[in-house]
Parts: sequence; structure tokens; C-alpha cells
Amino acid sequence: MPSPDELIARFEDFVRIDPAGRGLLSTDEASHPLCPGELLTASRHLAENGKSVGIVTGFFIPAAEIPSAETDGPPGAALLAAALEQLGMESFLITDERCADAVRAAGQAYDIGTERILAAPHSCAEWLDEFYSRGRGRNLSHLIAVERVGPSHTPESLATQIRSGNAPLEKFTNMVPVDDRNRCHNMRGTIIDEFTADLHRLFDELPHYRPKARTIGIGDGGNEIGMGKLPWEVLTEHLPGATAPLIPCRIATDWNILAGTSNWGAFALAAATLLLAGQRESLAPWGSEHQRHVLELMIAKGPAVDGVTRLPEATVDGLPLLTYLQPWQGIRRLLELEP
Repeated sequence: MPSPDELIARFEDFVRIDPAGRGLLSTDEASHPLCPGELLTASRHLAENGKSVGIVTGFFIPAAEIPSAETDGPPGAALLAAALEQLGMESFLITDERCADAVRAAGQAYDIGTERILAAPHSCAEWLDEFYSRGRGRNLSHLIAVERVGPSHTPESLATQIRSGNAPLEKFTNMVPVDDRNRCHNMRGTIIDEFTADLHRLFDELPHYRPKARTIGIGDGGNEIGMGKLPWEVLTEHLPGATAPLIPCRIATDWNILAGTSNWGAFALAAATLLLAGQRESLAPWGSEHQRHVLELMIAKGPAVDGVTRLPEATVDGLPLLTYLQPWQGIRRLLELEP
């Protein structure tokens, strides 16, 4: 079998494909990849230093046939939480009230008890202080976001980003109206603050409460927590459509894992962390049929919807189920868990 580092590089290859045409992984990926190698460095730090890990997920789709959380995010977050628990880490899921039932359904598929699923209120300032001061966050080693929307840029956030030259402030102010700044947008460029709790503040305020904790963002579309690690102008150039300048999230994380769907990124992080810890066999029960079961459970008990079709169907980001399952099957074959 190849070395763990070689295998994890292959995992990254499997998940860094863009069948849904989101844009971040399809433009000149070979010569100018975005956030390359982040899976290896994030999983290594998690395997070596993880003790108490909070995983934030849940993306509400208000315009769906049945307004619900989407199927991308909770399945990956739940598998990751279950994997970390196998390594003796405390792991728990964090979401908001609108997405809570869908996240609980995904957690149920991995025997994650409801006591390990925290649902924050829409305005979560007091909840956040309780979480960090007396709740599960008081011992946090890592905070991870899986397909969780975060607020867009402001001139101030643009100026703090790391880039080779000066921040393009004039271009930003010309392209992003004031009313679209520091707001959460969906992939269509619509503001959805009304429907999503301000859980991004967990990341904004983490340095105050837990300065040694580290963060990981997992996303696929540019509007998710973690994408602030990439300069606004780079994301704007990659994203399709006239609303591209509005979408990039300002919240940066220590590591930012890009994938064709966010579930794939979380699956890969779980597999890489278990591999580095010498426990790849722990992934054995969570094959393709289990992933189908997770989606069906979310649809039935959430409810939940596909975030692209906005229909209550057991698919992710508009992809046929067979296409969606292929990266996970590839990872499992590399680990000799599938023929």
C-alpha cells in the first residue's frame, strides 16, 4: 500500500472534481489550484492534536419546495464526528434551529445522540458565550465548518486578507453594493440572513475564548465559512455569473478544504485522519449503501432537500446518486475497504 501521505493526496484528487460546475475546481486547476494540500496538513494536525472538536453544519434552503436544510453538509459532518469519536476525541455537531431536525437525522444514522447535537437560536450572542464559557466549547481544540454559509466581505475584511499585492478596494466598492456587504448569500447571490443563525461568530470570536484552537473550513461554492482564506478577487474570478462578487465569504480558517461537494471534503478529512491514526478499518461500516441510507433518513425525518434542485430527494447538489457516491467509493478502494 502507498504511504499515508500518498494516499491522502489521492483522496484529494478524488474529491477535487466539479461535476456540478460550481467553478472553484474547474478553472485552470492543474496549474493554479486553490488551497492545494490542505487536506493533508489539516488531517495531520487533527490526528495529532484533536481532543474536543465542534463541527458546524446546516444550510437552509428557504426557496425549496419544502423549506429545509440541504443534503450537503450534515452527512459529511456526521461521518466526521463519528470517525473522530473512534479516535477517542470528543466530537459534537453544531447547527441552528431551522436545520436541527435534518442534522439530527444524519446524526441518527451514525448513532450520534441528540445530546451531541447543539442547536443555536437565530441570534446566538448569549448562546455563544455560554458555549465557550461553560458549555462544550470550553475545551475546544478544533472548530470545523462543513457547508455552512458565512457573511460576505467588507472593505475592512478585504484589507486584512493575505495576497501578493494591494487589496482591490476600488474594484470591490464598485462591484459590491453596500447592502450586500457582510451578508450571507446563497449560490444565486440572494441574501439569506433571515434564514440562517449567525454561527459564523463562533469563528470570529474563537481567538478570544480559545486562542490555541484551530479551524478547518470545508466548502464547494465560495460562500462557506473558510473561504475567506482565498482573496476575494480570486474567488470572484472563478465563480460563474453576475452575482459572483457578492458571494465570497469573509471568514478564513487555518485550513480550507475544497471539494466538488462539501460532503466529499468531510468524508476525505475523516478518512485521512483515521488513516494517519492507524484506524482506517473504522470506516468499514459506512459504505455506499450507508450513504444512501443517510440521505433517505434526512429526507424522511428532516425534512431535507437537494440544495440545487430544491426538491426532497435523496441526492446532493443535483448529482445523480451514482455520481455522488463515486469519490467515496474511490477512497474506500484505496483503503482496501471495497473490492
